[in-house]
Amino acid sequence: MALLTFIGAIQQVTGSCYLVESRDGAKVLLECGMHQGRRQEEDQNRSSFPFDPSSLDAVVISHAHLDHSGLLPRLVAEGYRGPIHATDASCELLELMLLDSAFLQEKDAEWENRWRARQGKPAVQPLYTIANAEQALSQRRPHAYGEPVEVAKGVQVTFHNAGHILGSAIVEMQVEDHHLRRHLVFSGDLGNTCSPLMQPPVQLRQADVLLMESTYGDRDHRRSDETLEELADILQQAHREGGNVLIPSFAVGRTQDLIYYLGRFYQEGRLPQQAVFLDSPMAIRANAIYSRFHEQFAAADRAALAAKGVKRVEDWLPILRCTPTADESMAINRIKSGAIIIAGAGMCNGGRIVHHFKHNLWRENCHLVFPGFQAKGTLGRLIVDGAETVKVLHQRIAVKAKVHTLGGFSAHAGQSQLLDWASQFEHHPELYLVHGELEKMQALQEALRERLNWIANIPEPGEQIAL
Repeated sequence: MALLTFIGAIQQVTGSCYLVESRDGAKVLLECGMHQGRRQEEDQNRSSFPFDPSSLDAVVISHAHLDHSGLLPRLVAEGYRGPIHATDASCELLELMLLDSAFLQEKDAEWENRWRARQGKPAVQPLYTIANAEQALSQRRPHAYGEPVEVAKGVQVTFHNAGHILGSAIVEMQVEDHHLRRHLVFSGDLGNTCSPLMQPPVQLRQADVLLMESTYGDRDHRRSDETLEELADILQQAHREGGNVLIPSFAVGRTQDLIYYLGRFYQEGRLPQQAVFLDSPMAIRANAIYSRFHEQFAAADRAALAAKGVKRVEDWLPILRCTPTADESMAINRIKSGAIIIAGAGMCNGGRIVHHFKHNLWRENCHLVFPGFQAKGTLGRLIVDGAETVKVLHQRIAVKAKVHTLGGFSAHAGQSQLLDWASQFEHHPELYLVHGELEKMQALQEALRERLNWIANIPEPGEQIAL
């Protein structure tokens, strides 16, 4: 019989990884994600794979975020030489994400080895290198949505739009099992139906086994119009108080949403700030990829952009200034008021945002806006949870800025949207919840039982089921 092994993103949000093995011996890895967050979670990235990478026939990636794709260079470094299947837009974004991640891995190892040398300790190796990432990228195979492709003997995959970020997919997999065809659907990360630019997730109706994400399984997001009003109020307040607005943001997905919304405020004459800085080389490059695939935007948003004669999201916001170089980034720190600064990393565990914290976080007139979830163990979560001081770039900084968390900007479906999407499946398939902290999974499990009379399973790490 065909088997499915739950390897990663089991009772936790990151590290997505599942192994599908057919009765005829085909082995397909679904996702190869990085663990992110606390040190002990990130340490899992160095654990040996519970399979031989060189024995895999194919790898299938739902989308380019690192918690779904970030260990691909390591997989390749350990011998995988087969194809890596993803959508065409995901393949472009993977180049951005994996090369940036590899650069950071090399840099982190270099920093660590400096102090290790001083203490007479042995050097560490980076998790993977730029050369490993380039090798992984050479193995990409891009596909259009809705196009069935045989990825291994007896295993067929079709990608459907998940509406989460550009190129994100629900993965439909048909596995031949001795004259039987078993039908697996993996939700990937399902989009929030009110995300700008993205189309709603495609609705599937048939499956034997369904793997569904549960990142926000315990709650619904606020309505996006309420969140936008709150953001507009924060920007007005910051303008009156004379401080800057800092927005830590993921380079792919969240940043493009923010630029779209700020552009809408600008077009409506509701943006009091004089300059918006996009201080993220990766987000700047991601914008260019979004623009190339603008035909995949939602029809209403495409029409709004077209009405202003623009195709590029950044042209919708004329006061946007992109600062790719380190010198341009440092120059922003001379600005004490009136600026909106969007910078990575989204959870503040690195990136340029920490430099802006150093210059702004201790100012009472600064406003810090978190447009999304902050994972346990990250600097962002410490600040959200009310820390009075935080360590930034080896210095203790007071948190005097006004901190705001916006609930409606998530690119993930909320509980009601997850239930609605799942409810369209005929003949309740066998359902497994993945991608969520345990308490979120349990809340969704309860809601599925109460509202849909559907018993969902919460797998254990390493658990294996027959497909």
